[in-house]
Amino acid sequence: MKQKLTIDQLLQAGLPPADAEQWIRLINDNLIKYRSAEKAWDSISKYLLENGCSFDVHHAVFQSLFPNWHEKPDTAPAWQPDAASINNANITDLMTELGVNTVGEFHHWSRQYYPEFWKKIIERLGIAFKNPYKKLCDLSGGITSPKWLSGAEINIADSCFNASANAVALIYEDPEHNIQRMTYGQLDKLSNQIANSLIACGYKQNDAVAIAMPMNCIAVAVYLGIIKMGGVVISIADSFSSQEIDVRLKIAKAKGIFTQDFTPWGNKQIPLYQKIVDANSPRAIVYPMAGEKPVLLRNNDIAYNDFLVANESFNSIACDPMAACNILFSSGTTADPKAIPWNHSTPIKAASDAFFHQNIQGGDVLCWPTNLGWMMGPWLIFAAFINRAAIALYSGAPKGRDFGEFVAKAGVTMLGVVPTLVAGWKQSRCMENLDWNNIKVFSSTGECSNPEDMFYLMWLANYKPVIEYCGGTEIGGAYITSTIVENNYPSLCTTPAMGLDFAIINDDGLPVELGEVAIIPPSIGLSVSLLNADHDKVYYSGMPTFNGIPLRRHGDQVCRYPNKTYSILGRVDDTMNLGGIKVSAAEIERAITDIPLIRETAAIAVRPSDHGPSQLVIYAATSTTPDKASTIKEMQKRINQQLNPLFKIHDLVFMDELPKTASNKIMRRVLRKEYTSKHHH
Repeated sequence: MKQKLTIDQLLQAGLPPADAEQWIRLINDNLIKYRSAEKAWDSISKYLLENGCSFDVHHAVFQSLFPNWHEKPDTAPAWQPDAASINNANITDLMTELGVNTVGEFHHWSRQYYPEFWKKIIERLGIAFKNPYKKLCDLSGGITSPKWLSGAEINIADSCFNASANAVALIYEDPEHNIQRMTYGQLDKLSNQIANSLIACGYKQNDAVAIAMPMNCIAVAVYLGIIKMGGVVISIADSFSSQEIDVRLKIAKAKGIFTQDFTPWGNKQIPLYQKIVDANSPRAIVYPMAGEKPVLLRNNDIAYNDFLVANESFNSIACDPMAACNILFSSGTTADPKAIPWNHSTPIKAASDAFFHQNIQGGDVLCWPTNLGWMMGPWLIFAAFINRAAIALYSGAPKGRDFGEFVAKAGVTMLGVVPTLVAGWKQSRCMENLDWNNIKVFSSTGECSNPEDMFYLMWLANYKPVIEYCGGTEIGGAYITSTIVENNYPSLCTTPAMGLDFAIINDDGLPVELGEVAIIPPSIGLSVSLLNADHDKVYYSGMPTFNGIPLRRHGDQVCRYPNKTYSILGRVDDTMNLGGIKVSAAEIERAITDIPLIRETAAIAVRPSDHGPSQLVIYAATSTTPDKASTIKEMQKRINQQLNPLFKIHDLVFMDELPKTASNKIMRRVLRKEYTSKHHH
């Protein structure tokens, strides 16, 4: 039931008494005027924006209209689509053509008639073929290993250049913070030069070449150049330690690596080439950050300027649609990362998701601080370019106001985030009073989001929807997300991704409203092989069937609400998402072995009581309790050096013995339960 707002609530939110008097009347009149809280909020929020009210006032009003929104997040939409957003949406266009009225019906159609769905989206996106496919989906090898676009020849890089040569492809800042632009024509030529240069260096089709550099214009051109010449990109995050880089180069059998001498981060220059040398990499092609000659190189290595040949024309190499074009890594529950090949059909999934869910259209400007080492880097290239949009690339750390000013100057229309980033903005309030009016939509991925933070994010751009985007490297995009034609509830998803479906099951494999996600194959984008593990065993072994179809393991825990919206509750297995990066418990435990007085450790991720991003908690078995602060410091140092400085330890708990199964496996689930009950207030 709607509550009337009290003057005290407005005074607490920081309004001066005279303003509070005026506002209380206006708001309560609106509450009486509109039957539903949703309609009242739609109207009042516009008034509040017009009058420049602080976030605290918005929050107080929202809270009074939806007093139970934390217990029932599915009852409190912070954004509702108007007729114009619905009419101009990509999804509406196709729904109208098919004569379906709801997103639910459209999703059902996209699954039931999936060959027809993918055929339509391939036409809409203008996917370029060198030879047409004979069959969209060949299931002769079984439903778990489909061959997509069989009989075709394709190079997916061609589909990234459908926009006019004069259209803007990349927007970035020069060292003096002036906005620069690169057109599709310029990017096409530069990536052609890189493809020609690779061939001149002796690289050939199917060779695997790594990229470990910040996501700048050169990195994007290199990515497309490797694919154009029929090569396979190995994605490596530049934040990794040399050990982690070494592991990935070996798994993927790298023949070469593109890198940079230094990487800018805040006001610092972090040595990157040195890490590559320490990783015993194959031949490195080194781009100088400052545009001069790079640092002193090893004998076989080559400076980028010496590598680049002049020829700007290149015909891309024809490939089988199922041939690898990118190898990405994702943490499984084991200590070694899983090497997941993306083939030439996978980017169609990324572009399709962006088309239907983030509603990307020609001329849009996408900004998503990420790296080519994580799936969102390649995703961004295909989501933007296949949909004829531009990417805005920011070179620094996206934590402060400088980043917000770049978003405004670059005219960003879709801003992607990881929840940890937004929590930081909310705390520092560094993004307030910026002109973010060009933003049409936000998107959030990588970890569970906190409803309060997402509500704040929406407010920063005068209430724009946040498309929650939850999936994985092995999906080529999302399995669950939202659209811009439905109500938007902070931190909830509204629909399975188009063309793909999932079941929510309990430990007995039965359907439930709160349980583990299992993907229902087939779909373009779903991986069909792993370089260093048995794909079938990892994803299908021991899984139940659904209407006779084998279910595919995913590992997220999800809750479905009565109005058919969904909340993501984190992982059910021993992997965790920290700061938007997936890591296994085993990898963290391996980094912190052999610390004096500690026999063994268990790493777990715990969701805070206010929801939001997971926190890393370490349990340590010890007979003599060491000093907690110095132990945390030592563990943190090792995690920073061996894995990633973005993984922060939240707490350390000492105990005599870690709980174990009969077969001597640590029961991390028990530890998660124990920590949540004791330490959450």
